[in-house]
Amino acid sequence: MANMKRDQYVHGYTEEEHARLHDQAATLTELLHGDTHYSKGSIVLEAGCGVGAQSIILGKNSPEAHFLSIDISGQSLDKARALIGREGLLNVQFQIADIYNLAFEEDSFDHVFVCFVLEHLSRPLEALLHLKRILKPKGSITVIEGDHGSAYFYPESKKARATIESLIRIQAAMGGNSLIGRQTYPLLKASGFHNVSVSPRMIYVDADRPQLVEGFTRNTFIAMVEGVREQALHLGMIDEITWEEGIDDLRRTTEKDGTFCYTFFKGIAIKPSGI
Repeated sequence: MANMKRDQYVHGYTEEEHARLHDQAATLTELLHGDTHYSKGSIVLEAGCGVGAQSIILGKNSPEAHFLSIDISGQSLDKARALIGREGLLNVQFQIADIYNLAFEEDSFDHVFVCFVLEHLSRPLEALLHLKRILKPKGSITVIEGDHGSAYFYPESKKARATIESLIRIQAAMGGNSLIGRQTYPLLKASGFHNVSVSPRMIYVDADRPQLVEGFTRNTFIAMVEGVREQALHLGMIDEITWEEGIDDLRRTTEKDGTFCYTFFKGIAIKPSGI
């Protein structure tokens, strides 16, 4: 695992992954974005926008705010521009940029929005410090991250947990941290933000919520775990039989007597004046 690249997107840039990201965003819109609205004329930086799955939600939720969505991947930005174009949104623009080397002047943005980004960074605290620099005093930052360690389900399965653990270990080897959700509060505090408020956003799924069974358990979480199959097997983290049986057990949680839970963490904080 020592030769794995740092700060890489563990899930890859396939069409299947792009579809998974959009399924995830659509399924979680109200849970994660229902209380995110920016006022008229606000200038908002979305850091690490990827293929625009969150950008479109932000743009629609705050039609009178202006968004600059940045990402390090030109390929992802091309897809994001196409998506926004199809939706006819005029308040979202895109730019290629490195979160560790932002060219914006200090105090450039009224707000910063970061969703599912810090988990992929080897230096999340440094990233937050760079974002704080370009945020105006008294401006807000919103950080949303998941935590794979928060997943629990019925029927319980050690093999299913072994597949999830493979994803956690691979992401760690690539410089990321898929357990970062629980660190949202200390990271924002360590970055010097004030008025830090973190709320857990738990998603619970059972057979009486078929849209969540399909949109979250199958198309978001299980699809995400399945995406690291070849890496997990190649690195010897798990044997093929255990993997296949573990994935089958995860799918078993989507049946009529199965349940699945997962927790996201949403942090909101303010840049103090004079910093």
